[in-house]
Amino acid sequence: MTPPATRRTWVVAATSALALALGGLAVVTTTPAQAATVGAGSYTTDRVGPLPTGCGDMTTNPRQFATADAPPGPIPTNDWWSSLLWKRTNCSYSEPLHAHPVSYQPSGDGLGLSATSTPTISGTPTGVGEYKYTYSEDIRVGVAALAAPVVKVDGWTDWTVTPYWNDGARTMRATIGHGLPFAYFRTSGGDALINATGGSATVWSNNGATIGFTVRGHDYVAYAPTGATWSVNGGRITSNLAGRGYFSVALLPSTPSTDATSRAELATTYGRYAHAHVTGTRVSYAYDQATSTVTTTYAVTTTAREGTANRTVVSLYPHQWRSLTGSTPLTLTYPSARGRMKVLAGVDQFRTSMKFHGVLPEVPAVATGTGADLTTLRNQLAAVRGNPMDQRGGDTYWTGKGLGRAARIVEIADQVGDAETRTAALNAIRGTLNDWLTATPGETEGVFHYDRNWGTLIGYPASYGSDQELNDHHFHYGYYIAAAATLAKFDPTWARQDQYGGMIDLLIRDANNYDRTDNRFPYLRDFDIYAGHDWAAGHGSFNAGNNQESSSEGMNFANALIQWGQATGNTAVRDAGIFIHTTQAAAIHEYWFDVTNENYPSAFGHSTVGMVWGDGGAYATWFSADPEMIQGINMLPVTGGHLYLGQHPASNRANYQELVRNNGGEPTVWQDILWQFLALGDPDAALAKLRANPGYTPEEGESRAHTFHWVRNLAALGLVQTGITANHPLASVFQRNGARTYVASNITAAPLTVTFSDGTRLAVPAGKTATSGAYTWSGGTATGGVTGTPPPTTAPPTTAPPTTAPPTTPPPTTPPPSSDLPTRYLLPGGGLGAAGGPATSTVAGAGGANRDGTPTNPQVFTATGLDLTYAGGQTTFDLFLDAGNAVGNGVQMRVSYDLTGNGSWDRVETYRYFATDPVPGYERYTQQSGLHSATGTLGNLSNGTVKVEVWSAIGNNPSTLGIGDRSLVQLPHS
Repeated sequence: MTPPATRRTWVVAATSALALALGGLAVVTTTPAQAATVGAGSYTTDRVGPLPTGCGDMTTNPRQFATADAPPGPIPTNDWWSSLLWKRTNCSYSEPLHAHPVSYQPSGDGLGLSATSTPTISGTPTGVGEYKYTYSEDIRVGVAALAAPVVKVDGWTDWTVTPYWNDGARTMRATIGHGLPFAYFRTSGGDALINATGGSATVWSNNGATIGFTVRGHDYVAYAPTGATWSVNGGRITSNLAGRGYFSVALLPSTPSTDATSRAELATTYGRYAHAHVTGTRVSYAYDQATSTVTTTYAVTTTAREGTANRTVVSLYPHQWRSLTGSTPLTLTYPSARGRMKVLAGVDQFRTSMKFHGVLPEVPAVATGTGADLTTLRNQLAAVRGNPMDQRGGDTYWTGKGLGRAARIVEIADQVGDAETRTAALNAIRGTLNDWLTATPGETEGVFHYDRNWGTLIGYPASYGSDQELNDHHFHYGYYIAAAATLAKFDPTWARQDQYGGMIDLLIRDANNYDRTDNRFPYLRDFDIYAGHDWAAGHGSFNAGNNQESSSEGMNFANALIQWGQATGNTAVRDAGIFIHTTQAAAIHEYWFDVTNENYPSAFGHSTVGMVWGDGGAYATWFSADPEMIQGINMLPVTGGHLYLGQHPASNRANYQELVRNNGGEPTVWQDILWQFLALGDPDAALAKLRANPGYTPEEGESRAHTFHWVRNLAALGLVQTGITANHPLASVFQRNGARTYVASNITAAPLTVTFSDGTRLAVPAGKTATSGAYTWSGGTATGGVTGTPPPTTAPPTTAPPTTAPPTTPPPTTPPPSSDLPTRYLLPGGGLGAAGGPATSTVAGAGGANRDGTPTNPQVFTATGLDLTYAGGQTTFDLFLDAGNAVGNGVQMRVSYDLTGNGSWDRVETYRYFATDPVPGYERYTQQSGLHSATGTLGNLSNGTVKVEVWSAIGNNPSTLGIGDRSLVQLPHS
């Protein structure tokens, strides 16, 4: 969903006293302040700011669309089926639910099924584009005369959900889930009804309780209880179910042959399991440190409605069947938005086995530890010493970005013995975390609030829908946890549960609760267990399903758990991180990068996507159409936990080549992120590009010191080797020109010997990082602090104030412009002139099309008869925009100059569109967004005309433009 990037500066790119238990620590609130203490930290139970919103009274009653039989505890969010329970845009039913291999759409009279097998592709192979297996209904399954005013949720398990219909006379429950070709139904009050809503149904078998039929080329079989029959009347298929009230409907897999005999054989095979209704799904995982192996068991519970069958049919995603162990998938497959799904029949569980390839706190200074490179790095570290966080905003995301930057600086400075910079960065991290992890009475900023109704911990100021939509908690909080892990290495006391460790644990549990027994938060909120990756949107209320763009920020969270768990000795957290990290790395390679060239439609034309949606993928982002950002959003932040990005170096090289092709040349923004990614595939080329472009502008969460350290050292180390693992989680192997370098980090107080899978043994002293080249560096220690006198744990924050990010909600009127340049306000009626009274104008939505650079239904504002002298410089503007709760909108502006009023435009400037966030309140779109294109030249205005056009470049929904006394243009004239 709205990633933590919808309005990043590169657009410039929710009680009473509560007693809880945290491990063995009592968590107690004090009534007057409503602050719950957690060791030395605390959070507030008072409402601080906006809470999740939706239909009816969702803010205070998120269970209003759950039945009394639904599981107790906090509702799950950020799932493929979330829009069914968290109704936000469809207050009666839900948006399409993309489960794969079937998509579903609840409506008042039943459950629609879609098996779209041919993708719709839009855009171009060199520009913004997407592929979608859009919901297109084949059949609708229900009960005759069913007319439920609302569909509720009767239950859920790890990857299934059970919608519930009730119109007072008839009821229906349907269980659907990831990987399930069956949908299971229980009904009352009428005959089972299957309507062929997608066209005529061709019945190819009708044998008592079983009927097979085809709609739009998709084969379905409905299985009624023994003794029942099916009747066909036009497009309606009905059965009284022999009065037993249950049945199932299966989508059959694609087969080379479409004859009736083949279909009948499949119908018989599936029929063996048709009445073993799936009633539960559950994942379990185990990390074997000795072999660095993650084994995951996907278990299915069934209830026999008749007979004794206790197994079922499942279909596996590519990241699952490529790692399947102990089972052989059938040759049968289903098409899906993730590529081919392979079928397993007659199972109650299956297992995958994946190698965990290790993470590092940072790449070692094999090249930047001596000589001229060390001098360069020391100078770059000194340059950031005074402001290690370089924080660009005070919300949870931008605070997190600053913390992440400072953590990288700590790790690098520590390696090269720069104690002064290391201490400055540690101070910034400690002070910032202490502030955020402590709640004081009346505090509304820099504070976390626990909302018991929703079972969530929300930080304020929130950003990008992290409060009202529960978006992106793994993105935001991953930075906090990762920085805390770095601090824990140098100040272990700070990280104790009776100090600030308890609050860090709450951040972990909120985003991805690793403890099923903890009923304060849903289990693995953001991580889709079966799909193998995170979802960003809390409600997932989109026609295309849920979505996520920045897979790498999701991996930042997983890595943070590994680093924190290792630093604090919490193996439960560490192993949860390893499970998520290993599984999601496999999913990212499949679905974001398609490293096998098998999962994307051949006509899509791209080798990567910026966003994965429930029904497909998009070479796009929420916030920019620039190739650098579309591709770079799945590369940042760059840390020692992101070495997975180097597991397929040829893919890195191809990814970068596509960027250059689509960009029409080398990157001009986010060069540092892209070079660091390239360094994992071609480090020599990345180093050459870095050295040739010393004046590049660092990405907002990066520093020159870290980029140089990363690229220069990878050029010495070579490529990540995936064929060798270690019996220690903080370890990796690199190879250059046939020579291997083994690396391991030991953050404990005792010496450690790490054994690699090829037999190599590496001795690592206490508190050190070592390589096989006999290099050792400091790396924190569990027994001491930083060199010199550690700062007190109550040190105030040292973060710099925001420097470039405007406030989310600006003042109601624009301050008078500070220059003498002519200022023209956008006025009601379409004029450009002196400021008037407050007003608004509606910018129509783009209708889902891409209007980037092409004015479509624009709001137009014009000034004529201008006599002004060109003063040099450029046009500046300040537009006030509000998309309300709408997501995915981007508004664009063009200004045109007719210098002599003769009807021809002498200068036309089109600016890059501004992606608005889904939080009500004005945002400011300025010329800092940069030019999209410009033609002609500026000059003196003699009876001239200036025209401003404002339209939606992307997005389905309208946006509000504040005019009269708000939005303005300053002409570069006198």
